[in-house]
Amino acid sequence: MTEQNTQEGTNSIPGNLHVAEDCRAVSEVLARVGDKWTVLVVSTLGSGPKRFNELRRALGSISQRMLTLTLRGLERDGLVTRTVFPTIPPRVDYELTNLGRSLLEPVSELGLWARQNRPAIQQARERFDTESK
Repeated sequence: MTEQNTQEGTNSIPGNLHVAEDCRAVSEVLARVGDKWTVLVVSTLGSGPKRFNELRRALGSISQRMLTLTLRGLERDGLVTRTVFPTIPPRVDYELTNLGRSLLEPVSELGLWARQNRPAIQQARERFDTESK
């Protein structure tokens, strides 16, 4: 049995997740890319560079602080670039890097999967909750 096809129709997660260092590395990356605001910011920036207030308006309920923290984290992780233009007032644009753009497809696929399977998950939760009483 190969690592690529451990079970028919599935792919295993590469690496040795039982090794603490590999597990930590995967957990750190998944914590960043699986965050609600990260997914929304990456998706919004997928159409091109945006200014801070454009992002904030597009995301609706995000606070200024949370957007700032999310953008800083994405910039630190190499997913977003921040460009300051020397105008008055200064103009700041945020844009996905190549690495950030490579995240668009998996994020979109995961979002699609979640929307398609939400009813089934909700039914399973209700069934579980009823049987667990």
